[in-house]
Amino acid sequence: LITFAQYLQRCSYDGLSKLVKDVVDLAQKCVANEDAPECTKSLPSIFLDEICQVETLRDSYGAMADCCAKADPERNECFLSFKVPQPDFVQPYQRPAADVICQEYQDNRVSFLGQFIYTIARRNPGLYAPSILSLASDYEHAIQKCCKESDVGACLDEKAVAIKERAKKSSLKQQHFCGIIKKFGDRIFQANLLARLSQKYPKAPFSELIELVRRSLGITKECCSGDMIECMDDKAELVSDICSKQDVFSSKIKDCCEKPVVERSQCLTEAEFDDKPEDLPSLVERYVQNQDVCKGFEADHDGFLSEFLYEYGRRHPEFSTQLILRVAKGYEALLEKCCKTDNPAECYGNAVEDLNKHIKETQDVVKTNCDFLNNHGEADFLKAILTRYTKKMPQVSTDTLYEIGKKMTAVGTKCCKLPEDRRLSCSEGYLSFVIQDFCRRQETSPVNDNISHCCSDSYAYRRPCFTALGVDTKYVPPPFDPQVFDFDEKLCSAPPAEQEVKQAK
Repeated sequence: LITFAQYLQRCSYDGLSKLVKDVVDLAQKCVANEDAPECTKSLPSIFLDEICQVETLRDSYGAMADCCAKADPERNECFLSFKVPQPDFVQPYQRPAADVICQEYQDNRVSFLGQFIYTIARRNPGLYAPSILSLASDYEHAIQKCCKESDVGACLDEKAVAIKERAKKSSLKQQHFCGIIKKFGDRIFQANLLARLSQKYPKAPFSELIELVRRSLGITKECCSGDMIECMDDKAELVSDICSKQDVFSSKIKDCCEKPVVERSQCLTEAEFDDKPEDLPSLVERYVQNQDVCKGFEADHDGFLSEFLYEYGRRHPEFSTQLILRVAKGYEALLEKCCKTDNPAECYGNAVEDLNKHIKETQDVVKTNCDFLNNHGEADFLKAILTRYTKKMPQVSTDTLYEIGKKMTAVGTKCCKLPEDRRLSCSEGYLSFVIQDFCRRQETSPVNDNISHCCSDSYAYRRPCFTALGVDTKYVPPPFDPQVFDFDEKLCSAPPAEQEVKQAK
């Protein structure tokens, strides 16, 4: 159902149910006879064949029907290009009225939850199947609890806020991962994930985390390509393997591993970092003072840097993965330069000082912005961002700039409330989602050369690149037009929220 709903976003629930039945019938046939001709195809091919047999495909989807003439995997890539995130033609999930919802759930649980899954999948065509099933499980738990309360509607309203927030966060994170692979390739995705897992599971051996990264890359590619059955099965298998080795990975995942299968994956994603091992030795002796640094680097470039990334990440849970990647990238550049000299040790002798300087610069950016937000409030913080970014990219429409400004302000509001040792990771992590979304959109409508450079040059340096951008000196503004400014009476008489929007724009 999820797979079909994400490809055929305009199709009714009943229409998709027929396609689902066809595939389930085929699955049962193949269990009985694996050698049947139609059972030799891959799962994605079976789903796409079913879609291509829909009689009204061209009437409903236009040019998407042309994808059927292509051979796999080009056919799948073609279909993926027609997926519409948060489409206007799909309304958000409308839950039944409070006075009937409990009875509807009790009378027909499967259809009730099916409608929820169907709507979430249609509106979020990039959201992984395990996440959608986890959200459906959250929704079911909410129904079961709230139907015992005197005010069912108020109870569900409260639960809905958390479920929507989780759905939004999951969608952003998964779009982000797919975007990293597409834009920067497997190596950057693996490095980013290794940094994160090293922070989350600091007691796990390097070899275990490398294997986890390798398997996660394959699963993420399945999920990003729309192969939701394999995505779900392989994800469940990976989670099961992690839970079977809790003593190896983390002391913080016991509760997650006791949950039902559909809830485990999301729970593990949200689980807190394990405590790092006590008395970890300084990395300076091994990676700066060691006479064999260049020998190890030149013998196995990627392996050497992966171990450095692992060792650095497990020591610094307070840093963002992007900062950890910048540290590794800076160290790599230093070794590439210094290992060619007659005296490498002297060349990279100041590595620690240079590293600490960049870390302090990053921490200062977070502190400066949080201080401004806490001292001046959200409205002035938003105006400061709009002023700053209008100069960096004056070609962008007012509405788009305002949208970006609101998202950045929301990041500040969320992260600046946290303890200081969690602010950096929170702010750079969420800002990377905002930047990724903007960079994805600017691929089809380029803004200016500076923005294109920041979006394409380096994943790890995206945020510092945007921060360092100055005024776009190549921009030629249009002639001044007083009509642009709409100073009507509503500027001061409108409701406060509307006034704020008008004044900011």
